[in-house]
Amino acid sequence: MFNGPVLDVTFDEDRNRTRKGHSAANLATIRHIALNLIKNEKSRKLGVKVKRLKAGWDNDYLLPVIGGI
Repeated sequence: MFNGPVLDVTFDEDRNRTRKGHSAANLATIRHIALNLIKNEKSRKLGVKVKRLKAGWDNDYLLPVIGGI
């Protein structure tokens, strides 16, 4: 599944300036995992960007998100 525009909007990927070694690819992989966890969380009808921010602010919301691991 292609997540290019979603990753750019949600994680502001275009501004990423990681260039050494494999770090850019590693961060992209981590972002894909985070995006999949956020998309799998269905308890609230929110956008992906809002869910990501809410998970960063609220530990009680973060636990169900990372519960998919």
